[in-house]
Amino acid sequence: MTPVRPGTSPEPPPGEATKTPDGMPKGESNKFVYDTSPETGKPLTTHQWYDGSQRPWEFKRVWHLEPSLTDPDTVYAGVEDAALFRSTDGGQSWTELAGLRGHGTGPLWQPGAGGMCLHTIIADPTHPDRMFVAISSAGAFRTDDGGRTWKPINRGLTSQYIPDPNAEVGHCVHRIAMHPSRPNVLFMQKHWDVLRSDDAGDSWREVSGDLPSDFGFVIDVHAHEPETIYVVPIKSDSEHFPPEGKLRVYRSRTGGGEWQALTTGLPQSDCYVNVLRDAMAVDSLDKCGVYFGTTGGQVYASADAGDTWAPIVRDLPPVLSVEVQTLS
Repeated sequence: MTPVRPGTSPEPPPGEATKTPDGMPKGESNKFVYDTSPETGKPLTTHQWYDGSQRPWEFKRVWHLEPSLTDPDTVYAGVEDAALFRSTDGGQSWTELAGLRGHGTGPLWQPGAGGMCLHTIIADPTHPDRMFVAISSAGAFRTDDGGRTWKPINRGLTSQYIPDPNAEVGHCVHRIAMHPSRPNVLFMQKHWDVLRSDDAGDSWREVSGDLPSDFGFVIDVHAHEPETIYVVPIKSDSEHFPPEGKLRVYRSRTGGGEWQALTTGLPQSDCYVNVLRDAMAVDSLDKCGVYFGTTGGQVYASADAGDTWAPIVRDLPPVLSVEVQTLS
């Protein structure tokens, strides 16, 4: 038994959530522990490092939270080192969906420049057991059975900077987007290339078209027009700012291939900011509002689907994520 000093409270048993005086969970309740139990089938202990050596899996940070479409207490977390966790108690406790790391290619995953992170989680609104995730640098994956088993969905992706440009895994996918009315159609911004899939990721084709650069991080879909998509081209993987220092959102109304630069209200000279993968969102209003944040601390908004823009806040720290809620 651990002695308790007068005037203090005993620590809760291991695994129980602790709370702050105002009732909020403390950080100690956010325990992300990789599952290595024999029941998961193929416990993993290492992944590939930059130099090809093996390194142990180690939790570093949460990259993305995605609420369930059907249960308010269920939420999914994508983390670094890349893994998918689920909470069914509103985030008080977390369990790994170990089938993702254990499906067979996990030891071949390796970090990209920003780490080995699971950054995108998309639930299929018409198929409750289907979910898509994306990992840098491993690629995109899909489950059709609620997260028990997974398959890589990277056919058609080409990455010149890996030993096998057409490998099953190893591609640095930056972001995936989907319109809920067409869950089989996915759009992807890769390290280089903008792509689309019309078969739930089973195959991909490039739709970069006439973009000034097909490197970038963010991609999103118009709330009411499933073929209208938005990207923000960045000069290169070594120069993370817009081409020519001109901040431009590009819109395609044809699902890619043909692109229009949207510049009204955006700085068109000496703008050397980046737009990160989670830093764009759309609302559900008529005409569709589009929002994005920059590493320079600005957040821009368009109330007319991108035709015109205005800054709604400045002088923030680098903006990592933008989320929008439409209130009735």
